[in-house]
Amino acid sequence: MSAVFKSMEAGFEPMAENRLSEVVAVEQVAYAHPWTRGNFADSLRSGYQAQLLCAGGTLIGYFVAMKGVDEVHLLNITVAPAQQGQGWGRLMLDALALWSRGEGAQWLWLEVRVSNQRAQRVYEQYGYRRVGERKNYYPAAGGKREDAIVMSYRL
Repeated sequence: MSAVFKSMEAGFEPMAENRLSEVVAVEQVAYAHPWTRGNFADSLRSGYQAQLLCAGGTLIGYFVAMKGVDEVHLLNITVAPAQQGQGWGRLMLDALALWSRGEGAQWLWLEVRVSNQRAQRVYEQYGYRRVGERKNYYPAAGGKREDAIVMSYRL
């Protein structure tokens, strides 16, 4: 845990419309092709599982997931760049798995950019397995597209 948050307790809270400016600010710093405020607002309106991880009022990270019949699809998981490498991503994956099990899901699914080696390692260390690829899934620089690796985790 970083020195900044050492004496503060971190916890989850539901993502809400009034916190979307903070979420979008983190998203824009974290990604070259970030989600828009509209993407997050649509997720909230759709009733997706959307949680913020905060400590001392500071947003550390968040995730958005969509429940299916017996599975959950992780749509977005982000740790603020200044807080990366401290185990927060794993903590959010734990929270997602716990919630998913409670919802009766048997599988977690996600896509990750082929170029995002760091995230792939985090998912693999957690127990996710590569099960396929989606060609031209993500937007990329210069109007191009980047492939995604599809990963799954058995709950």
